[in-house]
Amino acid sequence: MYYQVLGKKNADAETVVLSSGLGGTGSFWQPQLTMLAAHFRVVVYDQHGTGVSQGTVPAGYRMEDMADELAGMLNELDISRCHLVGHALGGIIGLHLALRYPALLQSLVVINGWTKLDSQTRRCFEVRQNLLLNSGVDAYVQAQPLFLYPGDWLSANDALLQKERRHQVAHFQGMENLLHRLQALMESDLTASLGQVITPTLAFSCKDDLLVPWSRSVDLASRLPHGEHTQMLYGGHAMSVTDPETFNPILLDWLRRHSSSSSATPSGHLPTETSWPKH
Repeated sequence: MYYQVLGKKNADAETVVLSSGLGGTGSFWQPQLTMLAAHFRVVVYDQHGTGVSQGTVPAGYRMEDMADELAGMLNELDISRCHLVGHALGGIIGLHLALRYPALLQSLVVINGWTKLDSQTRRCFEVRQNLLLNSGVDAYVQAQPLFLYPGDWLSANDALLQKERRHQVAHFQGMENLLHRLQALMESDLTASLGQVITPTLAFSCKDDLLVPWSRSVDLASRLPHGEHTQMLYGGHAMSVTDPETFNPILLDWLRRHSSSSSATPSGHLPTETSWPKH
């Protein structure tokens, strides 16, 4: 898989790995890279079958496969311990990674994730899937921002969205790859397994997320032995893109609190819930 390593070069620098959502490409994290690279070694990558990571995603592909692929990449990079920050699908990868390779993760941030698929998220995925199958790639890409961003942000950033639309159509991951990755995500159900996750985990939601109801993050945090929940009030599903001024300090605070130099250690469930206003 294609990856970039940014930021701190010293041997004792802690590593933060960034894992994107259904789009799969590391470019999603552009608003966070400068901030994180000032404090950590940062690994950002294109998931198998997306972006520069060419390849065919087979039928029967599972979230466990995505976790194994990431673990293999980190092993090649000689990274045996890291923080993982995952958005939606990327966060589900992180949860599977925590179950399969518990010693690997120092902490985990799951942004707009879930335990099992909610009816609202399923509805949105089915609409997008039908658009792709019946109307084609351009229609799928054109509709995608509706599920990711707040209406006022869409209105104010039309020129950027038109540019992104052209880029995404030109570099589309392929219909079969996307459908197989989407099927893996929709079939993932961690309900019976989350009690085994020993990694300190932040379930990070956004109040106005259309795609994944914020209540799914509350549910996720409540099922984790060392789970916390925090929430932004504005920004939509991709609030790390729409409001990084609010998002970035929250993320940095979590990573600092769970660095090896911090004395803070989890002790039982931490039902912390904080709402953060838009700046």
